[in-house]
Amino acid sequence: MNNDLRYQLAICLISGVGPRIAKKLIAYCGGVEAVFKEKKKNLLKIPTVGEYTAKAVSDKEIFDIVDRELEFISKFKINTHFYLDSNYPQRLKPLDDSPVLLFTKGSVDLNHTHVISIVGTRNITQYGKDKCKEFVKDLADINPFIISGLAYGVDVAAHKAALNHNLYTAAVLGHGLDRIYPPLHRQLAEKILQSGVLVTDFISNTKPDRENFPRRNRIIAGLSDAVVVIEAAERGGALITAYYANDYNRDVFAVPGKTNDEYSRGCNHLIKTHKANLAESANDIKYIMRWEKSLKKKPVQQVMFNNLSDEQQVILNILKENQPVNFAYLVAHSKMTFSKVTTILLELELKSVVKNLPGNYYKIIA
Repeated sequence: MNNDLRYQLAICLISGVGPRIAKKLIAYCGGVEAVFKEKKKNLLKIPTVGEYTAKAVSDKEIFDIVDRELEFISKFKINTHFYLDSNYPQRLKPLDDSPVLLFTKGSVDLNHTHVISIVGTRNITQYGKDKCKEFVKDLADINPFIISGLAYGVDVAAHKAALNHNLYTAAVLGHGLDRIYPPLHRQLAEKILQSGVLVTDFISNTKPDRENFPRRNRIIAGLSDAVVVIEAAERGGALITAYYANDYNRDVFAVPGKTNDEYSRGCNHLIKTHKANLAESANDIKYIMRWEKSLKKKPVQQVMFNNLSDEQQVILNILKENQPVNFAYLVAHSKMTFSKVTTILLELELKSVVKNLPGNYYKIIA
């Protein structure tokens, strides 16, 4: 039995404890197992931890659920990703509300170079279908990883378009990996597993209840470099994903539509309120994200710098290979922590070695 995983599962099941409080408990107690061995009086000294939470930590019934989940994970070969482990998606690591534990089915690495989430209405129109196919086709030359939520409408169109162009795709679910919702999309989910991955932060036997989907949407936003909204009404999950993306400092794009079209109002509103870039074509995304072919592999002049640490040199080597590079890419490819990369970049800026560009991109000052 994986004892670490046992406690990692347990902390996610404590009543009233979300990712922020769970991470605080782990940090103060010195480890996830230590949380469950800490005395109640000491737990109460932790900021924001009250009587209810301190008592919930000692609930032994949690471990009955944990043991059942461990059997499920073993039987169905589910991958687990704890937020402090090296296999945890690097784009999620810096986010304070990212899941403590993530579950995946499939073997595709989520730390891809270009990750794009495509979201929108479940009531997709022909215009939306055509735009989705067009965007994915025209983005295929940069080999993006396409993420969506396996829901009706835009989500399914995005997954299918990715598969048609032999691109990796991930479906983020609002329930456990013991089921597929809606059931009609089971065959599509099986196709995704052949060249992609299913992702969730819900344990098995979690039903696809309405309140789960905003939680699912924050993962869709957090895993990506950019979020593209194809069609959206004035309210709905797609706009929630876009707002999460704004909070996470991700680039958001919206496809405009007619002012009197119900399922373009959300996109038009995002553009009008400066919550999204206008995207008439895939080229708009490539340009703003600096993913254009003409910019991808410009030769970088070899620059010699003295008195640099090994860690600083690692960051420079990544920048030399493909610049400008965004912060999330540096974290993912350096295999360093968010705080470590932040410190190194600041040191390099002070040495006038690198420059911070708009959009949290960095380049070498040649």
